[in-house]
Amino acid sequence: MIALLRVFVVVIFALFMFIFGCGYCLLSPRNPKHVYTFGRLFARMSRLFGIKLELRLPENALQQTQSIYIANHQSNWDMFTVSAAVTPRVVTVGKKSLVWLPLFGQLYWLTGNILIDRANKAKAKGTIDQVVDSVKNSKVSVWMFPEGTRSRGRGLLPFKVGAFHAAIAAGVPVVPIVCSSTSHLKLNRWNNGHVIVEMMAPIPTEGLKKEDVRHLAKECHKVMKEKLASLDQEVSVLNQGRGS
Repeated sequence: MIALLRVFVVVIFALFMFIFGCGYCLLSPRNPKHVYTFGRLFARMSRLFGIKLELRLPENALQQTQSIYIANHQSNWDMFTVSAAVTPRVVTVGKKSLVWLPLFGQLYWLTGNILIDRANKAKAKGTIDQVVDSVKNSKVSVWMFPEGTRSRGRGLLPFKVGAFHAAIAAGVPVVPIVCSSTSHLKLNRWNNGHVIVEMMAPIPTEGLKKEDVRHLAKECHKVMKEKLASLDQEVSVLNQGRGS
């Protein structure tokens, strides 16, 4: 019954957001400010799912210099959890196929996000060049999911190197964002307990070259894996305390 009620409310809310959101974005299409606006709106829906979402940002996070943001990618719950960490003038990189999703795909494109064709390696390389150009020629930062696919409870998957190529080529730091595991979340559970999303300190890329890409990817994977384990342990204690 809880699940049906939530699905009904989410569908109504999503339809309202997507329809009026698309109309709103048409006033200034492809403006990166929209990603921040809608990211925060989606994150607020976490309460509807019984999630106690805690966002941890560095003191200067909203004034961060241009960066490549990387986050772990777990499931569709990301839309309501890790989206809370989106900062102003950040656009994301997603699969080109997203544009065909009714309403969501159109909103995703109108908000200024970058679409990548993962099935075509030549086009994928072109997208990395596009990411670099966006950072160099504008004031935007770019958010990427270096795992390349949803982990679905399998921990932090190996990283693809595109995000790190882009960071080194653009000469900007990498900012890791880690969301505690969400595999315990259930649509039909009233209280889903805590989820913590934490933005970590920037990892500089100054002086790094192409041959340093894999080392940078490994370094980022290491610190994010350790942070994920730490957050999961903390969440486990918090949820036990709440009896969830």
